[in-house]
Amino acid sequence: MALNSGDICFVFVCTILVFFMTPGLAFFYGGMVRRRHVLSIMMQSFVAIGVVTVIWLLFGYSLAFGPDHGHLIGGLDWFGLKGVGLEANPDYAPTIPHLLFFAFQLMFAIITPAIITGSTAERLRFPALLLFLAFWSILVYAPLAHWVWGVGGWLRELKILDFAGGTVVEMACGVSGLVAALVVGKRFKNGREASIPHHLPNVLLGGGILWFGWFGFNAGGALGANGVAVLALVTTQVAGAAAMLGWIVIEILHRGKPTVFGAISGVIAGLVAITPAAGFVSPASAVLIGFVAGGLCYYFVAVLKEKLGYDDTLDAFGIHGIGGTWGTIATGIFASLSANPGGANGLFFGGGIQPLLVQLLGVAVTYIFTGGMTLGILKVIALFTPLQATEDEQEFGLDLVHHGENAYPDFDIPGHLQPSWHITD
Repeated sequence: MALNSGDICFVFVCTILVFFMTPGLAFFYGGMVRRRHVLSIMMQSFVAIGVVTVIWLLFGYSLAFGPDHGHLIGGLDWFGLKGVGLEANPDYAPTIPHLLFFAFQLMFAIITPAIITGSTAERLRFPALLLFLAFWSILVYAPLAHWVWGVGGWLRELKILDFAGGTVVEMACGVSGLVAALVVGKRFKNGREASIPHHLPNVLLGGGILWFGWFGFNAGGALGANGVAVLALVTTQVAGAAAMLGWIVIEILHRGKPTVFGAISGVIAGLVAITPAAGFVSPASAVLIGFVAGGLCYYFVAVLKEKLGYDDTLDAFGIHGIGGTWGTIATGIFASLSANPGGANGLFFGGGIQPLLVQLLGVAVTYIFTGGMTLGILKVIALFTPLQATEDEQEFGLDLVHHGENAYPDFDIPGHLQPSWHITD
């Protein structure tokens, strides 16, 4: 097929939208932490852009999408983007330049490890973060992306349904976040110092940017201006809205009041859940997927995390891990050829148990692979540099300790080394 200017324009815009999600994540996370750690967590999202972009250009993209080797990994044929130019690649996107497909996939590779930083917020040391971003992108993201999306990848050969990243992005970052939170350890004074968002307007701003960008994230998976893209756009909207309502309902039943923080958290849960299903299910199914995601993620964030006692600071696992798991399973249940002739029929639409079993296999593989690899990566990094900031550093604030800056300098007390929000026992 020849290059299509409409498809090029569409994917170009979607690429920009997905890129915008990472700065949006920085505001989302930045509003959620305590104010002495604001710049630290925002910097972690922004530095992911730099680290992952260079790695993806040099060899990450080639490992993920390059010519297959044993159904497990791509080769280094496209090292440094050799052979990736302005002509189309018929295996992936026959109507847009290969270089544009590279750019679109780059934005997914960037935001995935950035989401993980929410689990270790307020305590992960910056040197350890830089090493983690690099090694995780190479050893976890690239192989998993090849298995699911790369031509010849073994999960793709089994016909797993993952439209925009339920396994590769959402579950991968959620499970890795949980493992990272456990390995790095709990925050100093966790449970003794209130852990509430210090700036809810920024949380809403960041959440709104994420919702806005998610249209490019999901609809762009169609890789062209076509009906499937329209379907993905609509399912994305309705799933996010339904999940917000689901979270609100459960929160009222559980706590008696709906919170603003809960409402935007519900939206993100729904957007996560619909990601693998966006181009495969009907809008009506998307409503159900989103509503269930809102209640399910609320339970993990507000109830189960407290019972189990793990310190997933900003709930990367509770929302992305659990939402992605539900969405991937739901795809095997609600996928319909009437919604997308290029997909499959799920369990509820005459497809039998096989599609659901493949989705469940994808869930299990993602949990085991990403969890095990993340554990190994962090253990190796810990041999060279400490993972967790000291108690004094956490108390003083990672903004000043790691970056020598203060997000709110007007709050400093003249003549004192410690900022005005310094907390004493």
